[in-house]
Amino acid sequence: MSDQIEFSSFYKLLNSIKEGKSEQIPLLDETINDFRNGNNSKSLLDELGSLYLSIGITELYNFTNTRDLHEIGLIDKEGWEALSSTNQQELPVYLANKMIEYIKENKKVKELSNKWNIKEGEIRKHITKMARYITEGIIDVIE
Repeated sequence: MSDQIEFSSFYKLLNSIKEGKSEQIPLLDETINDFRNGNNSKSLLDELGSLYLSIGITELYNFTNTRDLHEIGLIDKEGWEALSSTNQQELPVYLANKMIEYIKENKKVKELSNKWNIKEGEIRKHITKMARYITEGIIDVIE
């Protein structure tokens, strides 16, 4: 379970769109769809991280009420405080909770266990840690 996972190319894609390269948006949408469906995952942690990225970006759009990453990148401290008030929690907590809720509501632990032939308990160990890790990456990009 110590396979290297990294999503730097995804974060670079997010950042390029945030910086104004809107022609990359279709690639982002396609990648998010692939991630949500577990396409191209090489391991359990890769699939879990990919799934969390798809949820995280979707929920970032929901939290901010916009799909414009460039606009999201321009939100100032007061704007984030207002959004946190509206959503009744801060963005990192919101994103991580949405990721974890998705896993529970969609019975993903059992599905991932069967797919990767890994015990459910082993998968559960990674649910919260991976949510924090992916949330951190998303926050780093949009700040």
